[in-house]
Amino acid sequence: MIKYPISLYNPAERAELTAFLNQNWEYDAITEELLQEKLEGDPDWMPQATFVCKDGQRIIGFMQGVMRHIRGVNYAYIKLMAVDSQYRRQGVATALYQRLEEVFVAHQANVVRIYDVPLNYFMPGIDPRYTPALCWAMRRGFERFGDTSNLVVDLNQDWDMSTREDALRTDGIEVRRAKPEDKQAVLDFIKDEWLLWTNEVEMAFSDEVPSIHIALLNGEVKAFSAHNANNKGTGWFGPMGTHPDLRGKGMGAILLKRCLQDMKEMGLSRSIIPWVGPIDFYAWHANALVDRVFWRFEKKLN
Repeated sequence: MIKYPISLYNPAERAELTAFLNQNWEYDAITEELLQEKLEGDPDWMPQATFVCKDGQRIIGFMQGVMRHIRGVNYAYIKLMAVDSQYRRQGVATALYQRLEEVFVAHQANVVRIYDVPLNYFMPGIDPRYTPALCWAMRRGFERFGDTSNLVVDLNQDWDMSTREDALRTDGIEVRRAKPEDKQAVLDFIKDEWLLWTNEVEMAFSDEVPSIHIALLNGEVKAFSAHNANNKGTGWFGPMGTHPDLRGKGMGAILLKRCLQDMKEMGLSRSIIPWVGPIDFYAWHANALVDRVFWRFEKKLN
């Protein structure tokens, strides 16, 4: 037992919590607006699984949990967490997690993962430079099962692909920015193979000018790319997908560069391509570089 009380997070504490996270995350920063996106803005927001620990009126620990049902598995996630640097090694994180795991067990979670939360996430795993966090995870029974990377792109490049787009029109392929009325067609396009991207597509369409580009074959959506769909305003690219009907035509590069041009015109100097699998694709087409590496951890509950 720790001597500091744990309570449910109150949205009235958001400004204080934002300051606390920024003081205790060495390699990350968050705004109050972005924190709201990660908390109440989560499509499966669980206020009953979001805890703060305090010493008097001072926040000294925080842990947010959320759950997703994916392909028959009840996944639970530690989505965000931090402990005040002056209060570490006193059992604060463990006490917060014990409260969180009780909620997960009550909701019949099968496995718990750390940070890599589909639909709405801040980072796709533990940056190993947060060494105390990964050591804590291993002590709590979490096992490393993989890693992933975030890439960074210098936006001060020429992203124009208009000549290639003009050539595709002879094959009945139109590439353009999505309009609000295209939303349902894009959602229908992703529902079979990429259903987990629904929330991010919704977020991209929520912008006054949709931050999403599409390719249509004979008037039917066959490919798309999006940005500003997660961690809004920070230059995150994705998701992106192409139907087999258009693969091999360079559609991925065209749609990628349309989004990068958008971000350049927004005044951003760089873009983050997160949770990357095909590093070589982005390195080739956008001169992307590996910026951060993340370790992925999970713990089975039953």
